[in-house]
Formats: sequence, C-alpha cells, structure tokens
Amino acid sequence: MELICPAGTPASLRVAVDAGADAVYCGFNDETNARNFPGLNFNRAELAESIAYAHARGVKVLVAINTFARAGALDIWRAAVDDAAAMGADALILADVGVLDYASARHPQQRLHLSVQAAAATPEAIAFYQSAFGVKRVVLPRVLSVAEIEAIIRESDCETEVFVFGGLCVMAEGRCALSSYATGKSPNMNGVCSPAGHVAYEKAGDRTLSRLGGFTINTFEVHEPAGYPTLCKGRFCARGETGYLFEEPVSLDAAALLPQLQAAGVTALKIEGRQRSRAYIERVVSGFRRALDDLAAGRPVDTAMLKALTEGQAVTTGAYRKSWR
Repeated sequence: MELICPAGTPASLRVAVDAGADAVYCGFNDETNARNFPGLNFNRAELAESIAYAHARGVKVLVAINTFARAGALDIWRAAVDDAAAMGADALILADVGVLDYASARHPQQRLHLSVQAAAATPEAIAFYQSAFGVKRVVLPRVLSVAEIEAIIRESDCETEVFVFGGLCVMAEGRCALSSYATGKSPNMNGVCSPAGHVAYEKAGDRTLSRLGGFTINTFEVHEPAGYPTLCKGRFCARGETGYLFEEPVSLDAAALLPQLQAAGVTALKIEGRQRSRAYIERVVSGFRRALDDLAAGRPVDTAMLKALTEGQAVTTGAYRKSWR
C-alpha cells in the first residue's frame, strides 16, 4: 500500500519526502484547495521546486484542486489544473464535475484522482467518474467500515485510497452545514472548516470560552487544554446534560487496522494534516513508514508511538468499525 502524506508548506513537503512518503499531496495558496488557511500552501514557483525535489528522490506529488468552483470563476480552477499539469504533477485530486471535465478534456494524459470531497461511496458512483472523466483513483469518505470498503473494491476496478490518521470529520466530507451556518464559509467552496478569522478565545471568570462565528462552542476549566473550536466537536447542553453531542475531540488512528485494509485490497493510505507542523509530519510519516515496513516483513505492527500525536492523546477508529451503529 502506498503511503500518501500531507504538506502544507515546501518545508513540510521536504520533511515528508525524507521521512519515507511514497507520495505527498499539497495545494496552491488560493481557494482551489480545501485547506485554504493563511500562511499555508504553495505559490507557483514553490510548487514547481517542490515537485522537482520529490521527483529527484522517487516520490510522487499529488496536487489537490478539490474545492467546488464558484459560478463565473471557473478560470481560477482551470489555471490551477493547467499549471499543476505543466509542472509535472503525478496526479490531480479533483471533486467538481466541471473541473474534472475540463482537466480530462484539456489534459487527457494527466492522471486524475477523485477527491474525498466528491463523497463517492458506491461502485456505481465511482464507475461514473471513471467512465466520464477517466479517474484512476478514488479517495473514499471517512464514513465506511472496512467491510464496506472491501465490498466496494470487489465490485470496482478503480484504485482506492483511505484515510488512516489525523482529523476526523463526522460528515460526508465537504458537506458540513454546521460550519457554513456559523461562519458563512463553505468547507467545500471556500476550502475552510472553522476558518481562523472566525475563531476567538475569551476569559469568563476562571474558565476559557472558545467561540466560532459568534457562537460559543466550548468552555474549558483552567487545567483543560482549550481545543480548536469546530462545531462537530463542541460541548453543548441539551436536555439538562452537557457533553459532546456529535463527536468527542479525538483523532482518527487506523494503524491497528492496516492488515485488514491490506486484505481488503486498499491501494493507498492517506494521512490528514496539511496544517500541521514539520515536526508532526516527520513523526507521523516515519511512524507509518515503519508500520508498513513491519507489515510487509510479517512483523507485529507497533502503533504506540503515534498516540502522542493525536488530538488530546485520544484516538478512535472512526467509522471503520462502526461500533456506534
């Protein structure tokens, strides 16, 4: 299985390459990419240099152009496709059908991957993107169990990529009406979930409030770390009880499921975290590189070293086991 690793900056890309990534995914510093945070991502010159760095070391670069185009502004997405293809990107990760149509017609030799933002979760949906646009790989949404992934792979000849570590979204990716309601920014159009410009921390007596778009998302006591406010991981009062109604602030860690994912026929494993630090990238990538090498050699897979890198040092296998059903 290929190890697909995140890079939010050129420095992070070099770290991921050197730590053992098979491929690195990244995006331009504009609204075409679904991690459009201030201070992150690549200008044109940086991406060209980074692709050259990776290729010199036998590592592929996948360029995410995975937001949904605004009406009347398709030229921004077309330029991203043209520029990434000209730079020698190994694949473009796309979601919008108009952008997919343009890329497949204008650059027929360019390898295309279907973004998780497209939320294709059935063999029929995947087959449509294959026949219409020549998509070679689909990134499956984080709402499927291992058994469901295996069933999709049995009925499809498309390569599959699944998330195994990092942030966990409780929605079908990009469909978050909660974040859009609170901030007016759509995750799958503006490329941001809980944008930093809408985040605030306030003191209220001996507690800290975290707020998003004017809404209080959580309150923390002095000894508690004040997590980043996302609505799906907020703590709310309902029917007289206070708690995490949607999802606790935990991270996805499917390292223990690597043998099952391999047996299911998964092509590639994806680590989330383009907004993370270089140190984080180095530790997670090298940890998964060792885990995959152990799996290939028939040795027990050691996953303990990854727990310290998770949100609140708490982990979940998310929907892979679907114990909540």
